Amino acid sequence: MCYIKIENYTKQIKDSIILNNINLQLEKGKIYGFVGVNGSGKTMLFRAICGLIKPTQGSIMIEKEILHKDISFPRSVGVTIESPGFWEHLTGYENLTLLAKIKNRIGKKEIEESLERVGLDKKDKRIFKKYSLGMKQRLAIAQVIMESPDLLILDEPTNALDENGVDLIRKILKEENERGATLLISSHNKEDIQTLADYTYKMGDGKIQ
Repeated sequence: MCYIKIENYTKQIKDSIILNNINLQLEKGKIYGFVGVNGSGKTMLFRAICGLIKPTQGSIMIEKEILHKDISFPRSVGVTIESPGFWEHLTGYENLTLLAKIKNRIGKKEIEESLERVGLDKKDKRIFKKYSLGMKQRLAIAQVIMESPDLLILDEPTNALDENGVDLIRKILKEENERGATLLISSHNKEDIQTLADYTYKMGDGKIQ
């Protein structure tokens, strides 16, 4: 079943073509890996699927709803793109609590469970500013999974993690897929893609190669 359909998608900013005539059909419940050098278009493609940029031409359809026409964003999505952004003066738990209030789908139990799954202490009183890079990455993953979304979009999900952290996050992502979620992952760590992805796409110069 086609879950995400990307058709003739092009994004041009001034004289630069950032995404060049992308055509993809992605099935529900699969893990898709995207590889390529920095600037190849992976992050911009993820932004496009999230509804964060509008196409110069073409379209993206998610479960038969067209982005920027029927919906502004995917209805059920968890996202981490580039550097995790949180309120620096709040704890991890406080950050997730504020974010959860946007949709009001989950409560204290789900927030605490997501922190525990990624190996963070729900009672830790340190503010985000005091977190290590690895802790910040773990919190970003907790934010992605806490509402059990249908679609997970993860840009470098194991960035800044030690070996144990990498193994844990890979395990969590497999669990999310097993419950039925569709995952889109980009990573410079070849093992992430080899271990997780059902299908892999290589990008370069804003194209699927």
